[in-house]
Amino acid sequence: MYPNLRDPVLRLQLGKGLGHNTYGEPAWPNDLLYMFPICILAIVFLGFGQAVGMPIEVGEPADPFATPLEILPEWFLLPAFEILRAVPNKLLGIGAMIAIPVGLATVPILEAANPFANPIRRPVGTWLFIAGLVVSLALGYLSALPL
Repeated sequence: MYPNLRDPVLRLQLGKGLGHNTYGEPAWPNDLLYMFPICILAIVFLGFGQAVGMPIEVGEPADPFATPLEILPEWFLLPAFEILRAVPNKLLGIGAMIAIPVGLATVPILEAANPFANPIRRPVGTWLFIAGLVVSLALGYLSALPL
């Protein structure tokens, strides 16, 4: 739905520099120049805050003649290992590993039907994002627990 640019309320907002996101505006310069760097800096500072606040403990030195208590897989198999470790039923764990790429593949199909950019007007994408965020935070927390 296109905005009525003859609407006096919208014209007043546009005159003050407000209301552009009610009908959509080009990404340059507003989003790319102002909002994205703020979001990137916030993510970087959150990462640094976590690294300083909760540093990873350095384990004991490697001993080639002793078998460690926990043997972890290579880095590219670690997410599958953590899913299987976090989910109590192994069949559900395998289903979760299959559901991740299937779910990611269906997001563009589900979102192509919605022309709006506002997250409140895109409930499928918003709820998929929230569910993915909760699952990833839960798996991150569960992977930090000792075996």
